[in-house]
Amino acid sequence: MWEPSIIKNEDIELLLTDVAERYGYDFTQYSKASLKRRLNRLCLIDKFTSFAELRYRVISDPEYLQRFVEEITVNVTEMFRDPNFYKALREDVFPRLGTYPFIRIWVAGCSTGEEAYSIAILLKEANLYHKSLIYATDINPGVLERASSGMFPISQMQQYSENYIQSGGLEDFSKYYAANYDSVKFNGDLKDKIIFSTHNLVSDTSFNAFQLILCRNVLIYFDKDLQNSVFDLFDESLDTLGYLALGSKETIRFSNLEKKYKQINDERIWRKTRSS
Repeated sequence: MWEPSIIKNEDIELLLTDVAERYGYDFTQYSKASLKRRLNRLCLIDKFTSFAELRYRVISDPEYLQRFVEEITVNVTEMFRDPNFYKALREDVFPRLGTYPFIRIWVAGCSTGEEAYSIAILLKEANLYHKSLIYATDINPGVLERASSGMFPISQMQQYSENYIQSGGLEDFSKYYAANYDSVKFNGDLKDKIIFSTHNLVSDTSFNAFQLILCRNVLIYFDKDLQNSVFDLFDESLDTLGYLALGSKETIRFSNLEKKYKQINDERIWRKTRSS
């Protein structure tokens, strides 16, 4: 699709300052190239012909803010995305987590919840769900509402089932949901140990001590300084010998954490070997 170039670099700074001052959302350290693409796409979809139109709508219409946030934050996800990653969790991480009396897991930037439900299924199959708690957080209340519903398009289930099998799943994937026309609803017991909550990685602080933190395909949209800030937040939140899992294009190399963590496999999972 052709995308206009309505938004200029200097416009981005102005708009982000407006949003931060008026609503408390700080996107100023997000990758400018990514933001520019997304803002121009938003102008195309919502038929804004100038930056002034977009700015006025965002500033004057608090209800439009949710759409704005959804568009400039990335909500592309799927269940058991990158199956080898989930296979590594099954084989390399969960057996060690099983030695803990209680397991706390943080899925940061959970979007519409597919990753949180995938982790819940893995925990059930490892017989660890009963002593686990999953905190699934995102900056965007709208996607959290969808995540909490446990409902997803039935058209995605074939892909999710294939991902699940490739990740080492041995069950019939359909046992985890009930189909209803064009959507499915995942079993309620998968949500028993999931807490969906808003959390802003840019400005909010640590809120618990975790044995596993997953933040996959979020940091690639942050600039280097913000990445380091988020890494410090994760380090503060992670128990010694806990695990940090990132996306396939993300790494802690050349970051503040590099000397305190050891990569345990090729799937972007690191173990914290030294305390803060």
